[in-house]
Amino acid sequence: MILSGKEIVNRQGDDIIIKPFNEKQVNPNSYNLKLHNELVVYDSHVLDMKKDNTGTKMIIPEEGLLLESNKLYLGRTVEYTETHNLIPMLEGRSSVGRLGLFVHVTAGFGDVGFKGYWTLEIFCVQPIKIYPNIEICQIFYHSIDGDYTSYEGGKYQANQDIQTSMLHKDFKED
Repeated sequence: MILSGKEIVNRQGDDIIIKPFNEKQVNPNSYNLKLHNELVVYDSHVLDMKKDNTGTKMIIPEEGLLLESNKLYLGRTVEYTETHNLIPMLEGRSSVGRLGLFVHVTAGFGDVGFKGYWTLEIFCVQPIKIYPNIEICQIFYHSIDGDYTSYEGGKYQANQDIQTSMLHKDFKED
């Protein structure tokens, strides 16, 4: 079951934590999250799953930044979130999607217990000018049935910034 916007407000500060929180960003069954003013682009055109692919940080100026099509940009949300006893999920806003801007390539599914900023995998169909602090995506919450283990540690828990892929760490564990 997906929580309503009113229920998100009721649970804010309890099993849902969104900082900063603004009731104007609440939707009927989700909460809009804003784009931070920083992006990361990978340094290499060819990426290797077994390597730590480095990236370069860039700032989105107030007057906007033109994104190139067919290029991956990593961004993050302005808001820090924590979710307990629920499954957080992230989707792009329909107004953003109608401009051909994807905010996640595959990673819109969160874990129970996730704490941190959401790293956005931004990709555009055609060139588009973006701006910092725009409400770019929405978080929504599913209830969970049955026993579960909360996400306590891991590669992406308690992040403080944009995170490039850490898939390379999975190969070292084998």
